[in-house]
Formats: sequence, structure tokens, C-alpha cells
Amino acid sequence: MREQRGEAQLSLRRLSDLSGISNPYLSQIERGLRRPSADILQQLARALELAPESLYVRAGILDADEGAPDLVAAIRRDPELGEAQKRTLIHVYEALRLESGARRVARAGRVGESGMPEGG
Repeated sequence: MREQRGEAQLSLRRLSDLSGISNPYLSQIERGLRRPSADILQQLARALELAPESLYVRAGILDADEGAPDLVAAIRRDPELGEAQKRTLIHVYEALRLESGARRVARAGRVGESGMPEGG
């Protein structure tokens, strides 16, 4: 968490303000004294402008995709891009990932109990 906060160039207090999570609780998360819930991680991801999945993986809630690059971190490290450009790229990337996830959930919802697509 501290590494992500550093990459976003946010103080603990600023992250607290952006996420709506108390400063002491964030400090405890960073020191490994608390294990945040998925909801807390989602709030933090929004404040850090990250895909929630990346924080879920770091927290051990989701398994990491083998070989999947952390594109958000790569974008943040790119010295050729300005801060506004980085925010825009990250926003577009995360919007596309959310759209893909919504399609995946919709497809899964159309599968009947037999495991076959409904109507087929």
C-alpha cells in the first residue's frame, strides 16, 4: 500500500481524504496490522486511480494472472508522460477493463444450471 501511495505521490493524510478512510486505519493497513476488506480496497483503488483488481491481488483476495503486466504502474513510471496524460491513460484502461469484466459477468449469467448456455 505504501508503495502504491508513493507512486501516486500522495501523503497518508491526502489518501485518507480522497478515500474516506481514516488516517489511523490506513496507517495500520500499511504497517500490516489490519487486513482491509474488499470494500476498503475498492475505495483505496479509486483514490489511487488504480484498478481494484491490482489491490485485491496484493491483498491476497485474488490470484495474480501469470505474466500480466501492471500497466498502471508502468504508466505512472513513464517519464515521457505528463500527470494529466497519465491520469487519462489510466482512466481509459480501467474503463475498458471494467467493460470487459461486465461482459464476462453477463456471459456467465446466461449459462444455465447444466453448464450450457441457455437456449442451447
